[in-house]
Formats: sequence, structure tokens, C-alpha cells
Amino acid sequence: MVSGKVKIKNPTGLHLRPAGLFCKTAMLFGSKITVHKKTRHEDVTANAKSVLSVLGACIKSGDEIEITCEGADEEQALKEMIQLVEDGLGE
Repeated sequence: MVSGKVKIKNPTGLHLRPAGLFCKTAMLFGSKITVHKKTRHEDVTANAKSVLSVLGACIKSGDEIEITCEGADEEQALKEMIQLVEDGLGE
């Protein structure tokens, strides 16, 4: 299992279009990929391969998320997912 933290840079956060791209990219990998967001009031964990799960996490611009990957291609999955967020999720 590997994990890494990254800050959401795009101004609208993970709304439908970037969440869809995020999930589509996660589905390219066999590894289990989860997203964890911690706030003062709650801890939210979402399945990165489910658009509804990611949207339900209410990830906004400026939020720091932790992406965790577990499986045969975990290293590559983590690298690609973090790069996607750092590049602004297509926006």
C-alpha cells in the first residue's frame, strides 16, 4: 500500500467534470484507490473509482486529500493520480 497527499488546485474543486476524469483515470488501474479528506469536523473516505463516492466527499478547492493505492500497480496508480490533481484535473 502506498499513499500521498496533494492539494486541490482547480478553483471549483472536484465537481462533476473533474470528478469524472478523476474516476475514469482511477479505473485504468487494477489497484484499489481511495481518497481521504480530513477536516476539523469529519473524516471522509471515498472510492476513487466511484463518481458518486467522490462527489459525496465534497472536495473543494484548497482541500488537501490523501490518495491511497493498494494492489499490483499501486506505485504507477499513485503517481498518475497525484499528477492528474497537480495538473488541475483538466481545467
